[in-house]
Amino acid sequence: MIRQPVVAGLFYPASAVELKRQLATFVSEEDQQQAAAVVLPHAGYGYSGDVAGDVISRIRVPHQVILLGPNHHGSGKQMAVSAVDAWATPLGDVAVAAALRSHLLDEVPQLELDDSAHQQEHSLEVLLPFLQYVQSQLQVVPIAITHSSPAQLIELGAGIARAINNWNEPVLLIASSDMNHFLPAAENVRLDSLAIDAMTAFDPQRLYRIVADQQISMCGMFAVVAVMEAAKLLGAHSCELIRYSHSGEKSGDNSRVVGYAGMIMN
Repeated sequence: MIRQPVVAGLFYPASAVELKRQLATFVSEEDQQQAAAVVLPHAGYGYSGDVAGDVISRIRVPHQVILLGPNHHGSGKQMAVSAVDAWATPLGDVAVAAALRSHLLDEVPQLELDDSAHQQEHSLEVLLPFLQYVQSQLQVVPIAITHSSPAQLIELGAGIARAINNWNEPVLLIASSDMNHFLPAAENVRLDSLAIDAMTAFDPQRLYRIVADQQISMCGMFAVVAVMEAAKLLGAHSCELIRYSHSGEKSGDNSRVVGYAGMIMN
């Protein structure tokens, strides 16, 4: 079974030619580094594509990638792993890494196969063309997460790290998240700075506390916490902010903006 795109033509071009042309404006040849994990935004490309592109330009994307993102709709299991064979994009089908998926399910009891969580969810889909653009042999394991406690997310991160340590091929972890939503730009930036400070301090539990205490509407916070914990256990020592922006910088409307941050952990 192949999961069909749900936001092609909305968040990014439905035409392969136009999509490649747009990706070429975001992704450049830079000094690429190995990364344990990254954080990428998932808004429409006209808003957050430059942030995602700056991160992708700086890293080597291996053949296998584990993607964790929010389940905006709340359907399905709490920590849902896509059960299909591939995800379609205008650039072609992206195979799901079946052996890696089975390995993760064996190593991480919290994970469950469930496609209902992914059917209408855009947060992982919009990242696939970026990854395809730089890695022609891409295989992925998509995971959608709904509300989880800090303890559950730390346990998830530990399980993912254990699975990757026991795997015989390189794996990149990606957390998909936008930052705060729909406040005036100055307040949005202030709240985003608090969350980004916790990320650059490489403190996943502090990130959870700050987002909860300050009511920061960072939609992929659960994914970021789990990925940060996994990256730390895999030996990463830093979480670097590569680029930050917000939607008002593109639209000119600073009354209700969404923030975007791109991070690299290594």
